[in-house]
Amino acid sequence: EVQLVESGGGLVQAGGSLRLSCAASGFTFDDYAIAWFRQAPGNEREGISCISNSDGSTNYADSVKGRFTISSDNPKNTVFLEMNNLKFEDTAVYYCAASLDCWYDSMDYWGKGTLVTVSS
Repeated sequence: EVQLVESGGGLVQAGGSLRLSCAASGFTFDDYAIAWFRQAPGNEREGISCISNSDGSTNYADSVKGRFTISSDNPKNTVFLEMNNLKFEDTAVYYCAASLDCWYDSMDYWGKGTLVTVSS
């Protein structure tokens, strides 16, 4: 059974930091890309970062570039999203998803999400 489990969300003040984790199981982790998405109330889901576990390449949405860093611990089948200088507008439910490449429009597997709340 494929599972993606996010953790690390919480309440943080603006300017603070959080690190999200995405623990994966049930598929060949090294063959997949893992992406982070977020969805704020009333907004569409936004793909914000992705890492390819096969070659380590990464990409970021402009909204988080320079503040968020994605990384992968392949032996532990876990992807991290380090979020620094958090802003009120980063408040959202954050999801991780997996696919064979960083195809934001067609990810195969999804986690249930973790809530990040940034207080101003």
